[in-house]
Formats: sequence, C-alpha cells, structure tokens
Amino acid sequence: MDNVSLIAVASIVTAGFSTSIGCMFPALGEGKSVSTALTSIAQQPDAAPTITRTLFVGLAMIESTAIYCFVVSMILIFANPFWNFIIAK
Repeated sequence: MDNVSLIAVASIVTAGFSTSIGCMFPALGEGKSVSTALTSIAQQPDAAPTITRTLFVGLAMIESTAIYCFVVSMILIFANPFWNFIIAK
C-alpha cells in the first residue's frame, strides 16, 4: 500500500469516526436537555418562557458541536490538507 492509499484510508476512517461520535453524543445531550427542560416546565409552569428560551440557546450550542464534527469530516474527505504534502514528495 502506497502513501496516497494510506492517507486516503486514514482520512475516510477518521471522517467516519468523527461523524459517528460527533453526532451520537450531541444527540444524547440534546435529549437530556429537553427532558430536563420539560421536567422544569412541569414543576414551574410560570417560568416556561424563560426555560424555553434558555433551552433553545443551549440546543443551538449543542448542535453546533455536531455541525463542526461534520465539517471536519467533510474537510478530511474532500479538502484534505495532507494530500498536497504527500503529492509534493
């Protein structure tokens, strides 16, 4: 196996691992935060607008982690910075 094939395999495996971990844990975090917010709203219905607003901001931050992992995996597959280094040799 030459260096180009090795870089390709490593990039694809790393991209898959990054996407799987980067989507799994934020999804678990979002589920837990929604569950906790619903429990809080059930206990204090008067604070529902504040809890909902804070929940949406938190969900956006959690989701941005998954989006960043997806972007990193797309960079590894389509715009890998290691290709130029290997091809130049």
